Amino acid sequence: MKELGTDVQLLPNHTTPQKSDTYFSRKMKSNRQLVFCSLAVLAEERNPLECLDAFGATGIMGLQWAKHLRNAVRVTITDISDTCVKMIKENCELNNIRVDGGQRGPRGPDRVSAEAETTPIATVEVAKMDANVIMHLRSFDYIHLDPFGTAVNYLDAAFRNIRNLGIISVTSTDTGSLYAKSPNVTLRHYGCHIVRTEYYKELAARMLVASVCRAAARCNKGIEVLLTVALEHFVLVVVRVLRGPSQADESAKKLRKLMHCQWCEARVFLKLGNMVDDTLPCDCHGSLPGKTAVQLGPLWSGPLFNTGFLRKMLSAAVRHSMDDIQPLVKTLICESEGTTLKSLVHGSSVLTSQAECGVVFKTLQSGHEARLADLTGKRKSGEESGNVLKKLKPDASLEHPPFYYSIHRHSIRGMNMPKLNKFLQYLMEAGFRVSRTHFDPTGVRTDATLQQFKSVLTKYSVPTFTKAATSTQTSVSSDKPA
Repeated sequence: MKELGTDVQLLPNHTTPQKSDTYFSRKMKSNRQLVFCSLAVLAEERNPLECLDAFGATGIMGLQWAKHLRNAVRVTITDISDTCVKMIKENCELNNIRVDGGQRGPRGPDRVSAEAETTPIATVEVAKMDANVIMHLRSFDYIHLDPFGTAVNYLDAAFRNIRNLGIISVTSTDTGSLYAKSPNVTLRHYGCHIVRTEYYKELAARMLVASVCRAAARCNKGIEVLLTVALEHFVLVVVRVLRGPSQADESAKKLRKLMHCQWCEARVFLKLGNMVDDTLPCDCHGSLPGKTAVQLGPLWSGPLFNTGFLRKMLSAAVRHSMDDIQPLVKTLICESEGTTLKSLVHGSSVLTSQAECGVVFKTLQSGHEARLADLTGKRKSGEESGNVLKKLKPDASLEHPPFYYSIHRHSIRGMNMPKLNKFLQYLMEAGFRVSRTHFDPTGVRTDATLQQFKSVLTKYSVPTFTKAATSTQTSVSSDKPA
């Protein structure tokens, strides 16, 4: 099998994780490419990077890192299975990548002469080791966790030795508990109460980020969420690690409960503090019998995307010819900015194009790069301190609105809805920030309340019986005797 120029051998039962150690899923291709782009962005900031693929399986992800990023990364691939380790080493030979047994250093003359004819394109360290063990033993700049099922068992070890301003990417495939199909498992793994809602995918993403944030805080570290993707088969979260108890406190403040109406699905994050506030923006509690609101969470209430980082990821996707994920990354940029303006600035070149998310993009000056220099937590030299900008706090008005509304969920009975792109335009003309969302193809992310959303939807919906009634009246009048 070949993916992104990397060849791997697969066992016949590679699609069944219960029967095969070397599990491989073609449906996770977009996940592997998103992780690769996030690593490529970090490699532009500093190199060489110490990178860990903690659950190697076939080793395809780590091999792609080494093959395309070459000397910018030092890749370590681990797995607890002997079968996996053997196959990873075979796949390294298949791609002309040298296997390092774990002792880095100068090679002996016999090794040099043996490899003189076929010089390897890269070197990868392969080790049979439990993920928690190697993350406690060694420090890394980039860690990717992709276990079979939930990743919460490995978060504490991941944050234990991750270097400052390093990146941790977490892929969780336990969609049964994340998407509220098994609430008891959700409570056991994530410590959250959730119900099935129209925005259940974003609910799952915020729940996973909350678990990541708590694990970081236990190690006196904070997080900056760079990327969050929730698709049918997985939830991917990419965060930057910020060292220090003050950063941990700032991140922990963004963990909040969510009030959710079970009738109309209005929702609002509770404010910080111990005062109970069950005020929802709807009036269902007054017009309907019984209790209508439930508390969900605790969840991550901060932003799920970093626009500057996403733009660099798009540059990496274009540079490495990853055509499959470019529409998704463009949608994420659109979602993070919440805009419908008609220009997209990509890297050093200016591209103008209608994006797959139904809207296009504008450039926002992000404080992402300016914050990096000041978040190291170490004393600067005189030369460095002169170039360091003050830490910029993100403007709350520029953050994307939390959650989204499904246009089909709130459609009016007996009315024909406008086309989704037209409806986005109507919301924008009404003065609201709008964008589409990758979480739901029929979802609209906006800062409008549910009542305002329904008001605009009702205003531009057309009764379904208009044409039918007109044609009926015409036929009846024509049948009448003169």
